[in-house]
Amino acid sequence: KHHPDAGERASQQARLDLLTPVVKGWSTELAVEIASLGVQVHGGMGFVEETGAAQYFRDARITTIYEGTTGIQANDLIGRKVGAEKGATALAMIADMRELDAQLKRAGDGFSVMQAAYVLAVDSLESATHWLVGHYRQAPEAAAAVAVPYLKLLGTVAGGWMMARAAMIAHERLSEAGVDREFLEAKLATARFYVEHLLPQAGALAQTVTQGAASTLALDPAAF
Repeated sequence: KHHPDAGERASQQARLDLLTPVVKGWSTELAVEIASLGVQVHGGMGFVEETGAAQYFRDARITTIYEGTTGIQANDLIGRKVGAEKGATALAMIADMRELDAQLKRAGDGFSVMQAAYVLAVDSLESATHWLVGHYRQAPEAAAAVAVPYLKLLGTVAGGWMMARAAMIAHERLSEAGVDREFLEAKLATARFYVEHLLPQAGALAQTVTQGAASTLALDPAAF
C-alpha cells in the first residue's frame, strides 16, 4: 500500500485480490475438516456437548457460508481474478513459487521428498491454471463447473509453498546458537506432514479441473 513504486503496489494488490477468495474458501473448508476430525478423535463423546468438540465443529461449519459460500468464492476466483486477467497474477505467483525449488535442492537429501512433492504440486497448479485460462472465455460453463476444485488446488499449493518456506527458515536457523530448537523442529515436522499428507492432493485436484467439467455438465438439471 505504501510502496514507492506504483507498479509494485499494483502487483501486490492484484495478488491480495487473487488470494482473498482462497483464504475465505479454502481455509474455511479445511477448518471444517479439522473440526470434524476433532469430533472423530473424541469418539462418541465428541458428538455430545461435554467435550466442546461439537461446538467447535458447528462454529467451523458456518464459516464456509458466512464468508460467502465456497462456490461463490470459487467463481469469483476463476472469473474476476484468474479469467479476467488471463491468469497473469496467478502465473506470476507460480513463478515465485518455483524460486523455492532451488533452495529445497540445496538443503540436501533430508528435503528430497519435500522438493519432489513440491515441484509436482506446482506443476499441477500451473497446468490447471493454463487450462482454466484457455477455457474461461470459450467455455465459461466448463470453467465454472470446476471452480471449487481449482480454488482448493490453489489453496493447497499456496499452503505448501508457505510450509516449505517455513521449513527452509527453520532448517537454516537450527544451526544458530540460542534458538528455540523445539519450536524450529516442530516447524520442520509440521511442514513435512503437510507436504506428505496434504500437498499430494494437488495432482488429483488438477485432474478434476482439467478433466472433470464434462461429467458435471452432463447431468440434466431435472436430475436435481
